[in-house]
Parts: sequence; C-alpha cells; structure tokens
Amino acid sequence: MFLKNKHNSRVQGMTLSMSTKTIFITGGAGFIGSALIRYLIADTTCRVVNVDKLTYAGNLESLASVASSERYHFEREDICDASAMTRLIAQYQPDAIMHLAAESHVDRSITGPAAFIETNINGTFTLLEAARQYWDALDDEGKAAFRFHHISTDEVYGDLEPGLLFTEDTAYAPSSPYSASKAASDHLVRAWQRTYDFPVLITNCSNNYGPNHFPEKLIPLMILNALAGKALPIYGDGQQVRDWLYVEDHVRALYCVLTTGKVGETYNIGGHNEKTNLDVVTTLCQILEQLAPDKPAGVTNYVDLITYVTDRPGHDLRYAIDASKIQRELGWQPEETFDSGLLKTVEWFINNSAWVENVSSGAYQQWIDQHYEGPAR
Repeated sequence: MFLKNKHNSRVQGMTLSMSTKTIFITGGAGFIGSALIRYLIADTTCRVVNVDKLTYAGNLESLASVASSERYHFEREDICDASAMTRLIAQYQPDAIMHLAAESHVDRSITGPAAFIETNINGTFTLLEAARQYWDALDDEGKAAFRFHHISTDEVYGDLEPGLLFTEDTAYAPSSPYSASKAASDHLVRAWQRTYDFPVLITNCSNNYGPNHFPEKLIPLMILNALAGKALPIYGDGQQVRDWLYVEDHVRALYCVLTTGKVGETYNIGGHNEKTNLDVVTTLCQILEQLAPDKPAGVTNYVDLITYVTDRPGHDLRYAIDASKIQRELGWQPEETFDSGLLKTVEWFINNSAWVENVSSGAYQQWIDQHYEGPAR
C-alpha cells in the first residue's frame, strides 16, 4: 500500500514489481546503458525500450547479444526533441524511465561545454516534462507505480578532503562544465518531485569500468595504448584518487534502486575501491604483463610507457563514495573487487579487438549513419 507524506510526498516502505513492466532507457547504447540493457534482458522479464541519439560514444554493437530479443526495442532519437520524447513515451507506455543519456567526458566538457549544457540540462528538462505530462494522465494505480530514475555522478560533489567520504547529504560543489551540468540536472529532477509530486529516484555513482567502455576514458585508453606500444599519459603526478565501480555491479544496483528504492531518495553507488590514477595504470601494466607478454616492438615493460603530462584545469584530487545507505536500506553491495573486475576488463579488450577497431576507426558510426534514420548530429 502506498502511504504518501503530504509534506515530502515520499513513498515509504514499498517494493515495486517490474517483472512484466516496460522500462524506457535513455542513453541505452552507451557504456553503462548498454550494460544495463544486457542485464535487464538476461536477468529479468522486463520489456526494454532503448532511446539513444547514437553520438560518437553510443554503440549498438554493445547490444548485439540482445538485439534479437522480442523484449528489446531501439529508437534513435534525441532527448532534446520534445515531440519525439512525447511520441515515444505515448507509444510505449513505460512503467519506468531510467535516464542515462548524457555527455560524460570531462576533458570534452572543458574544450566544448555547449553540448553538455544542451544534452545534460536541456535534455533532462525536456525528458522530465514529457514524462510528467504522461504520468499526469495516468490513473491513480499507474501514477503510484511509475518511476523516473535519474542516473548521475559523484563528480557533482566536487573535490574531497582526505579521510572523508561523499554521502547523499554532501553539498554540491562541481568543478568542471560536465559536473556542473550533471549537478543542474540533479536539481531539476528534485524540483520536479518537490513541485509536482513527480515520483523520482536519483543515484550518484563513482567511476565505472568494464567491458564495452569507450576508449577515451582512462582504463580502456591505457589498455589499448599499452597494447599498441603508445605512451600512457597520466595527468600531473597521478595521485588523483577515484573510487572504481565495475559496471555490472552498477547496473545491478540501478535495478535494485528502481524496484526497491523510496521515491524522492538519493542513493550513492560506489565500489569501495579507492585508487590513485597511477596505481590504476600500474596495475593494468602488471595484468598486461601476464595476459599479453608479447609486447610491441621496442617495449620491454609496459610500465615504461607511463608518461606524465600537464594536469587538466580544475582537476579534482579525490572522490570517494560512502555506499552504506544502499547497502543498509536496499541490501546491495558490489560483487567484484577492483582486481577481479580489472582482470575481466583487460581480458575483454584483448579478446574483442574487432569492437575496438570499429569504434576507434569510425567504421561503426559510418555504418549507423547508413542504416538508421535519426536526428542529424
């Protein structure tokens, strides 16, 4: 039974059944989104609607294993297109929306922030309004069952002092255009819940890693550079600390929050794996010594490829998540250690060179442009 507090409109003590429900996922061709869809198709009976603009980081090859499922549907659309969002939501009648679509690379946000403002802020607003209008027309039972789950980042909290952890109550202090845009989208989602009683959930996660990761991010970039005998560039002195979360642990947490979380609540999701960037790259080199001992010409040890480059502007020194709330209240905890997850990740990239080549060469994007209609980019 739903018990609504008239002051904060939060639903208390509920569990949401998604066994035969339709979940509308934005950004489902991205790294985390594709992992989430693979999980939902493999381990639940949900129908999944993947809505993705297919920008450079969106890759349908990451969904090849589920593409033939009758429970999977793909729509190439832009979340900034209000008419498209309204049409698709009306067409598929979702029971929940999981919003992952975002520009997410910090370096790109520094050199080109406009796309981050457009997608992460305006796109979230557009999606919220389309979803709210749909929700507002549902009957009481449909309204009570509906969820809008906004997936965000720990970077909204900014830099963290040694010895402290980010909690759900940590004040926002974003440092980059990317994190500022995600902070703004978090605030929009909370405002829609407070103003309209719209049933939202928010999660803020630490750095993800794992298979199918676009090769501009630290871990896949270092793996591929090392295998090619290229330099392994590390910002500054490499002592920046991040909490690393294996992507398959993350998507289990997302589904857990969607189905058992309390409306209006925020849940931090972390892997309990604080590592400096230098430690991450050094560990990768050690794994590669075991898995790829036949090195490129001129390379004696992978670790010798490490080089230090000028630090990026506004680089936060440390992030670390306190994930005790989701463990205490919802029973989730990560299954992978950093070492086990990193080993799986390196093995995947070594064994999936065709995926890497397609993404890196642009061949995949050219194929998409020829075979899928959708918004001009």
